[in-house]
Amino acid sequence: MTTDPTILYISHDGMLEPLGQSQVLAYLEQLSADYCIHLVSFEKPADRADVGKVEALKARIKAANIEWHPLTYHKSPRVVATAWDIVVGAITAIRLARRHKCKIVHARSYVPALMALGVKRATGAKFLFDIRGFWPDERVDGGLWPRDGRLYRMTKRLEERFFRAADHVVTLTNASVEVISGFDYLQEHCPPISVIPTCADLERFRPVSANSRVEEQRPFTFGYVGSVGTWYLFDETLAFFKEISKHKPDACLLVVNRNEHAFIRGAVEKAGIAPERLHLVAADHQHVPPFIAQMDVAAAIIRPCYSKISSAPTKLGEYLGCGVPCIGNVGVGDMEEILEGERVGIALRDFSTADLAAGAKRLLDLLEEPGLKDRCVNIAHKRFSLEGGVEAYREIYERLTLIGGFASIKKETIRK
Repeated sequence: MTTDPTILYISHDGMLEPLGQSQVLAYLEQLSADYCIHLVSFEKPADRADVGKVEALKARIKAANIEWHPLTYHKSPRVVATAWDIVVGAITAIRLARRHKCKIVHARSYVPALMALGVKRATGAKFLFDIRGFWPDERVDGGLWPRDGRLYRMTKRLEERFFRAADHVVTLTNASVEVISGFDYLQEHCPPISVIPTCADLERFRPVSANSRVEEQRPFTFGYVGSVGTWYLFDETLAFFKEISKHKPDACLLVVNRNEHAFIRGAVEKAGIAPERLHLVAADHQHVPPFIAQMDVAAAIIRPCYSKISSAPTKLGEYLGCGVPCIGNVGVGDMEEILEGERVGIALRDFSTADLAAGAKRLLDLLEEPGLKDRCVNIAHKRFSLEGGVEAYREIYERLTLIGGFASIKKETIRK
């Protein structure tokens, strides 16, 4: 019988989805070498219906000695469905925590945090609040909730309870640490805060060897990976591509996207970009690295707003890991600090014609700097490596399982 400390991890995202596999399971597979991990996740019915996918994932999780407890994700009606998930999740989590004497309950974002509060009260387990972003403000900034609405006010009150109850907080950006530690209700007691950005598997997201690319036949390639809705400013990305095209007339636009192809083609046509310059492909997450390897630069332009102070786009680490510099913008997490401070890309200040033109010139000048690809890779390993993220979580787990934990520590920030 194992004597390893037991961790209960709760995610409202499913492990059958790419996000769950890259941003939850990839960490837990390594942490399970030192901890007995019980994973509660909420899987969408369509994913659960794919028997082959489910069986393959079960085998992967079993090989890591993780105990998986998949529950069903309910979508509509939205509020009632989420409330049902919370009730079922909390009952399941409390039962597991009691049965297995869990030392830590690790909640990934706000909905699981509500379940975790019940676990802490029922069992005394340490509560690790992994915020992933300022979720109530994301709902408002994304146009889903009114700022003066009941749901926003209620979740902000819950947010206060989560931060007050947390034994440790994990956030994605250095920029958000100052915001959290400045909350009025945390002035007397602020939990320790660690910064662990969304990490990339740099064993897969890495540069290709030069002889695997036919450089003389390849046009300048401007890249984009992922969804194009809500937060990602695709029209502004296309406007920037047009500025680059003034300097690189043969430039092509390579977009890797799973299921928004009609929208993308429409946006490209509306922007006045010739359709033959667009190369649009669909790929699962594990098949994305070869496409990034074809890019000379890649974009992650995000709508700047309050909630994005805590945002760290996964694609940034993946681009840099492949040796590809990135175009981003200020007002989004640590984007400016990383791109401009480390000289691995540019951060647009606004999206005026003048700023886009100046940004295109700065980017092309940057591309002429020797050693740029190596610098991108080095920064990816410094800031976004999966191993670094795992080690940061391992340190938190170790210290939370100590007798007394962080009881006497007001605030501590671990930054990668």
